[in-house]
Amino acid sequence: MIVNKLHIASLIDAHAHLDAIAAVDTVLARARTAGIGQVVAVGMDKESNAKTLALAARFPGEVLPALGYHPWSIQEQEVADNLTFLETHLSGCIALGEVGLDYKVKVKKELQVHVLSRLLEMARKMEKPVVLHCRFSHARTHAMTAAAGIKKAVFHWYSGPLDVLNQIIADGYYISATPALAFSPPHQAAIMHMPLEKILIETDAPVAYQGKVSEPCHLLDTLHHLSLLKNLPKETLAEIVTKNTKEFLGL
Repeated sequence: MIVNKLHIASLIDAHAHLDAIAAVDTVLARARTAGIGQVVAVGMDKESNAKTLALAARFPGEVLPALGYHPWSIQEQEVADNLTFLETHLSGCIALGEVGLDYKVKVKKELQVHVLSRLLEMARKMEKPVVLHCRFSHARTHAMTAAAGIKKAVFHWYSGPLDVLNQIIADGYYISATPALAFSPPHQAAIMHMPLEKILIETDAPVAYQGKVSEPCHLLDTLHHLSLLKNLPKETLAEIVTKNTKEFLGL
């Protein structure tokens, strides 16, 4: 992976699972050295959310907490407890996420839809931006988000159909780019199609890309491949995506 310090204002990793990273202090230090000043730490379930809140308390202003209930984590007997935790703690967080639909995972679609509906309503009432997962469910996730009246949403690691992407664009939503830009044609096509002012960059750390485990400092990989795709200097793109992320999060 490409990791060098870029001489720009601090970048923001718009999506990382810091609670799943063991040596967080070391990882964040490497991120700072690489020029990443802030990380949006997303949650998956009650336990993950609690760890995320603790990290945000340890690294105030650097770790920005986003609490969520990921479709992979949904279990019917735990839904009420997870929703109660979110209702209690979401108001003090930067965003709702990671939430959404995943039609490949073995969780009943009806239950996923029910949970996402409740979560979107919560975000609307609290006026929180939403970080969305939408594997094999791009159209349904978009339709539910728009119908819920969500003003700000980012479709994380979008690699879906361009007709749905056009609807996402029309609604003023965002998508995020990951290090998968190096090798994923669907992800590349989506990012090429998306207006620059609606693109965020992220790592989804600690996801492994082609066998290499990622961390926030690898945000520079995402920026590098975005630069190649858009044929623009990294410094120019860094300013644009940082502005986009701040606008999305209301920073």
